[in-house]
Amino acid sequence: MGLEIRNRIRDIKRMVERCYCTWRVKRQAKSVGENLRVNYPSSVSNTTILGNNVNFNGMQIGGGGTVRIGDNFHSGKECLMISQNHNYDKGKSIPYDDTYICKDITIDDNVWLGDRVIVLAGAHIGEGAIIQAGSVVVNDIPKYSIAGGHPAVPFKTRDIEHYEELKEHGKFH
Repeated sequence: MGLEIRNRIRDIKRMVERCYCTWRVKRQAKSVGENLRVNYPSSVSNTTILGNNVNFNGMQIGGGGTVRIGDNFHSGKECLMISQNHNYDKGKSIPYDDTYICKDITIDDNVWLGDRVIVLAGAHIGEGAIIQAGSVVVNDIPKYSIAGGHPAVPFKTRDIEHYEELKEHGKFH
């Protein structure tokens, strides 16, 4: 079999996988905006609300809290969002009991998560923020921030004027 045919078969398999992954997330989520694109196997909870132009590259969203993701969201590979925690503080057993503490996660518009980012219950990531690969978001990240680490902390701010100009002209990836 020629190289051209093998490449065409590979491309068709990739397209089928993307279609299946996108269909699966649409079935799982509470609501989904327009232009969802799921490039690699992903799963979301039934309390997940997705905006328009959301792109997943291997996202796992679990827990009982509501997860709201705004428009033009992009994730790297192997990202994780957990919207609940075991009841360890007021529980009836050690190290924890059978109940969960659920907290919402909010991701505003135009946010980009690098590969293997973890977002924990109660976090809010502001508009236009970028989270560095391998980071763990445990607290709020202000809009326009570039944050990283464990826990993720802002270390730089985007060029806000340039960002607003691109936004005004509808320049979204």
